[in-house]
Amino acid sequence: MTLDFLKDATNVILVGQNGTGKTMLAQNVAHQVLIAGQTALFTTAGQLLGDLAALDSDSALRRRLHHYARPQLLAIDEVGYLSYSNRHADLMFELVSRRYQNKSTLITTNRSFTEWKEVFPNAACVVSLVDRLVHRAEIIVIEGESYRAKEARERNEQRARQRRGTKS
Repeated sequence: MTLDFLKDATNVILVGQNGTGKTMLAQNVAHQVLIAGQTALFTTAGQLLGDLAALDSDSALRRRLHHYARPQLLAIDEVGYLSYSNRHADLMFELVSRRYQNKSTLITTNRSFTEWKEVFPNAACVVSLVDRLVHRAEIIVIEGESYRAKEARERNEQRARQRRGTKS
């Protein structure tokens, strides 16, 4: 895998339904960045935004934003699985703005960008947030069946075959 996207601070957006491997891909990309001697941080949107929103002073928030803005790659998993307040949207916008055109951000999401208004309802900054993320971004749409659903179905079929085999 080449990590050329880091050189020009290109973002990577992985879009796809649940269970299609977005998280695993994001973790593997972050791992490859670390192997290449660069810095990377992997977190979920819930962890990131909960962490930032819990800070009660401006100085603590500035330090924590710096923590998330510093790595060469910041991978934010599961944007779209939960909905967030305007404060959370503002914090995500602030972080993305700090990284914009300087560092690469990898996002995994199960929602199209037009649906992000549901993720951050009533937030004025959603259009600008998406605009900064997709500018100079590689958007990869992952299609297919959920790996977990497929494995569960195959396990159930295997058990059914085994039950039929023992009844004979």
